[in-house]
Formats: sequence, C-alpha cells, structure tokens
Amino acid sequence: MYKTEVGIEGMMCHNCEKHMNEAIMKNFEVENVESFHDRNLTVITSGNPLDEAKLKAVVEETGYKYISSKTEEKKGFSFGKK
Repeated sequence: MYKTEVGIEGMMCHNCEKHMNEAIMKNFEVENVESFHDRNLTVITSGNPLDEAKLKAVVEETGYKYISSKTEEKKGFSFGKK
C-alpha cells in the first residue's frame, strides 16, 4: 500500500473536497481518498504509486492549484515481534 499526500490550494469547502475526491477516484485506482480544504491537503491510499505528472494534471484540470506531493510505502503490520 502507498500513502500519497498532495498539497492543493483552492479548495474552499466540503463540496470542493468532494469534487477533488471524485476526480482522483475517476482517474486512478485507489483504495481511499480524503480531502481537507482547511489544511490544503488530499490523502490518497493506493495499491501502487501514483504517476505524479498525471496527478498534477488531474488536480489542475479540476480547477485547483497543485503544490506538491509525497508518497510513502506502508508496510504490513507485525504483531508480537520485539
């Protein structure tokens, strides 16, 4: 699993968040996407890393300003290990 955090300017309300989430889900195979207009942030969980150039294009085509993104791989959980 991969977690991608995207800095986005221009989201002003919950409808903007919904609009951004729908654009991401339409253009990428994702497990989950959540946007936070008050933090200028969208968090995406996916099975594979996302194409950053395409991500930027989708954000900007949706009418918002792409600021940056960072992706980290989420490894499985290990229970009982010391």
